[in-house]
Amino acid sequence: MRHWLTAFLITFILAAGLTACDESLAYSHYEHTQLAGWEKSDTLFFDTPRMKNDGRYRVELGLRTTGDFPFTSLSLNIEQHILPANTTKNYKVTCRLMEDNGLTRGQGVSIYQFAFPIADIDLQEGDSVQFRIRHDMKREILPGIADIGIKISRK
Repeated sequence: MRHWLTAFLITFILAAGLTACDESLAYSHYEHTQLAGWEKSDTLFFDTPRMKNDGRYRVELGLRTTGDFPFTSLSLNIEQHILPANTTKNYKVTCRLMEDNGLTRGQGVSIYQFAFPIADIDLQEGDSVQFRIRHDMKREILPGIADIGIKISRK
């Protein structure tokens, strides 16, 4: 009987540890784009809830592509607007998707997942952040971009 109880408790503790929340994660959200083509004029919008704590936060871009994406990198324009301070900052991010040898830098098989750091920002309790993202490629319509996301974690 004791072995059963011990095994149950170990299993319970491991399961609880694996499902614990990441307390540093403040925001994570993806927006879907049309796989047939993300148009240059299609801006993606992200609005975070108000921050619960003051602090330094890391902002990352998430990207999911298919094998239909025809380029080795992706250029994005990202506008960050912090409220209520009413401050705006613009970033131009170049996402390198392939190694020099032609292998993908992403994780996955048919959908490839990438993460790219954007910036570290200081936020106050009650601040919210709005992001606007659009691609900055010469081609008007980009096939093979499945999702674009924003992740904000407290450092």
